Amino acid sequence: MCETHTAVVFFMGDRAYKLKKPVDLGFLDYSTVAARRTVCEREVALNRQFAPDVYLGVGELRSPGADVPEPVVVMRRMPTGRRLSTLVAEGVDVDRVLDAVARRLAAHHAGAARGPEVDAQGTRDALSARWEAGFTQVRELVGPEHLPDGLAETERLVRRYLAGRKQLFDSRIAEGRIVDGHGDLLGDDIFCLDDGPRILDCLEFDDHLRHVDGLDDAAFLAMDLEHLGAPEAAAYFLARYGEYSGDPAPPSLRHHYVAYRAFVRAKVSLIQAAQGGPGAEAAARRLASVALRHLRTSSVGLTLVGGLPGSGKSTLSGALADRLGVTLLSSDRMRKELAGIPAEQSAAAGYGEGLYTPERTAEAYAALLDRASTLLASGESVVLDATWTDAEQREAAVRAAERADADLVALHCRAPLDVAEARIEGRAPGPSDADVAVARAMAAREAPWSEAVTIDTSGSLESAVVRALAAVHPWGTSQAPIFRRPYMEPD
Repeated sequence: MCETHTAVVFFMGDRAYKLKKPVDLGFLDYSTVAARRTVCEREVALNRQFAPDVYLGVGELRSPGADVPEPVVVMRRMPTGRRLSTLVAEGVDVDRVLDAVARRLAAHHAGAARGPEVDAQGTRDALSARWEAGFTQVRELVGPEHLPDGLAETERLVRRYLAGRKQLFDSRIAEGRIVDGHGDLLGDDIFCLDDGPRILDCLEFDDHLRHVDGLDDAAFLAMDLEHLGAPEAAAYFLARYGEYSGDPAPPSLRHHYVAYRAFVRAKVSLIQAAQGGPGAEAAARRLASVALRHLRTSSVGLTLVGGLPGSGKSTLSGALADRLGVTLLSSDRMRKELAGIPAEQSAAAGYGEGLYTPERTAEAYAALLDRASTLLASGESVVLDATWTDAEQREAAVRAAERADADLVALHCRAPLDVAEARIEGRAPGPSDADVAVARAMAAREAPWSEAVTIDTSGSLESAVVRALAAVHPWGTSQAPIFRRPYMEPD
C-alpha cells in the first residue's frame, strides 16, 4: 500500500487499485461517492492518452451494510524497481529514458487540445493568480513560525518577474504553446520498461490546472529530478524537450516554471505534513528552497558594461554574456548597423566627428536601449557593451530597466593608462574605431560613475569575469541548473 494526500493505492498480485480519499482540500472536493466516481472515470480516460495498457478501468469496492459501492481505479501493476525515481536514486544512467519521455511528452503536446479556454490558463495573469493562491494556501496551512524560509523573497521575485513579462506570455499563447497537458509529471509515476516508458497519474481533478504551457508541464519533471538529487538530468530533460517541441523559450521562463512546480510540490508536502506524513515538512522546506534558487536565477537583468577604449569592456562583455548564456548588444555594432555599414568596416574619425557626433551617439544609445527593452520584456537578460561615459545615457538605462521590472547592474571596467593604450594600439581592426587620441579626449569628459562596480581588467580575464558574476548574482552563480541559450549578438 502507498498513500498520497488524495488517495490510497493497494497492490495485489498483478493489479493496483487506487481509492480516492473522502477529502475536501478546497482546490479539490472528493467528499461524496458521486464525486469520487466521476474523478475515477476521468482519471482513466485521461491517463489512457499516456499509458493505455496500464489503466484498465473503474472497479468497485463493496462492504457489508454500505448503500453505495466505492469506486476504485484499476491498473496493471508496474514493477517498482523500474520507477524513474528509483533508478535515479540508484545512480543509473537515465538519459535514454528521459529522451524517450521528452519525445513522448512533446508528441502529446503537439496533438493536445488547444483553444480559447485552454489559452486562458496560459496568460500572465492566470499564472499570477495560481502563484497568489499558493501563497495564501501555504500561509493558511502553517503558522507564521513554520513558514518556509525565504517565502517573502519568493513572493517578491515572482511578482517582479511576472510584472514585466506580459509580452512573453502573450507570445507563448500566440505561438500555440498552451496545451491540455499531463499536469503532474513526477519520477515516481514514470516506469522505465523495456518497450518504452509508461507515464502515469495525469492530473484529473481540475482541467484548468492541466491547461498549461507545454514548458510548464515539462518543468514539473525537471523540478522532481532536481529534488531527487539529479540537476544534470533535469537540465538534460528540459533541453531534449525543447528540441523535440521546437521551443525557443528563454532560460528565465524555464527557471520560473521549475520554481512554480517546486512551490506547488512544497504546498502539497505541507498538506501531507498536516495529515501526519513522515518527513513531509522537511520535504516542503527543501522544495521551497529549490523554488527560491530558480526564482533568483530567473530574474531578468540588464547589465551595463562600460569603460573607456582599451579598458577591456568588450572582452569582458563577451565573456560575461557567454558565461551567463544571455544576449549581448554592442554600441559599436549598433552604430554601424544604423549607418548601414559592416561592423568590421572602419569608420575612424576624430572625437565627436563622423559617426561619433553627439547626435549619432545619442541615436545609437537610444536604439541599443530600445532593442534591450524588447528582449527584457520577452524574458531575455541582456549585457550592453558601451562606454557609458555620459550620465544621461546611464539614466536612460535605469529607466529602461525600471519599465521592464529588470535588475540593473553597472560594471565599470578600468585598466592602467599604459595597459589601455597598448591594447588600443595593438588590436586588430574591428567594430571599435577609437584610437589613443579619442580615448584621451573621452577620458577628459567622462562623468563620475559611483554606482557602478569597478572591475579591474589588468589581470586575467577569468578573474574579471568572476568579479563581474559576483556583482550580477550576489547570491552565487551555481544555485540552480543552468539552462543556457547560445551566445547571440545581432549583426
